[in-house]
Amino acid sequence: MGTVPERLIEAATRLFADKGFDRVAVQEIVDLAGVTKGAMYHYFGSKDDLLHEIYGSLLRMQTERLDRFASGPAPVADRLHAAALDVVVTSVENFDQAKVYFRSADQLAESQRLAMRAERRRYHERFRSLVEEGQAAGVFRTDVPADLTVHYFFGAVHHLGAWYHASGTLSAKQIGRHYADLLLSSLRA
Repeated sequence: MGTVPERLIEAATRLFADKGFDRVAVQEIVDLAGVTKGAMYHYFGSKDDLLHEIYGSLLRMQTERLDRFASGPAPVADRLHAAALDVVVTSVENFDQAKVYFRSADQLAESQRLAMRAERRRYHERFRSLVEEGQAAGVFRTDVPADLTVHYFFGAVHHLGAWYHASGTLSAKQIGRHYADLLLSSLRA
């Protein structure tokens, strides 16, 4: 059994993914976590704080991984492929967290929504820098703006929440490889 904050995050993630953020009461979260409301409010000021932490932890992990891929020694096409595959795999492997964000981010309090958007924008900018690096090197086509390419790719990634099921026939790695292959084939000069 994890720490109180871990148990609260796990309970909130499961409930938000199953029922939706707006349909979950704080009492349900603390009951499932096996703690009191007082214990929850000791660590988290609100349900919004839990939602922010659920997605924030996934985004922080993905950002650390992206930074490793982006700064590696491999050719830019290989680094972008690895980064694209990774964001899909980590989203699928942490699907409840990702699904909670895909479905509920707009329900965060404005200050938290803006902070989360800024964190996600930094991730997208780092990802875009790989596209721009490949364009500058003549490896990727330049007739489509890097921003548009990144928005298109992440639109597909964020849509996973609408169709992906763990019982499907494709593994996380297979889905990630298809997404990464499609991205790279669309960029070839």
